[in-house]
Amino acid sequence: MFDVKDTDFFDMEDESFDTIIEDDIKFTGNIKFKQPLMIRGQVNGKIEATSDLVVDTNAVVNADITASRVLIKGKVKGNVTGENLVFVTQSGSLDGDIKTKKVVLEPGCAFTGRCSM
Repeated sequence: MFDVKDTDFFDMEDESFDTIIEDDIKFTGNIKFKQPLMIRGQVNGKIEATSDLVVDTNAVVNADITASRVLIKGKVKGNVTGENLVFVTQSGSLDGDIKTKKVVLEPGCAFTGRCSM
């Protein structure tokens, strides 16, 4: 395995997140936040953040995303701007463009789009 800096949010526990959109929630609209957010449910709309965003394994997100660091374990359809990092895990899929300083696409993930760094 390899070591990637700025991935300490892999080790974050549920208690580290001020807000978790659980798997039984379907949300449509715009989300703006300043503290780490985890999505386990479904979100449609637009996401803007100055903090970290985790799209958990079974989450489905149809939104353009802007955040400091974005970890995608579930499904995202939309463009993703990560100020510092965009990380798509083996279980993750992203259908959209990436704009970031650093990107990690684990073997086995699905990515359709363009990446600019």
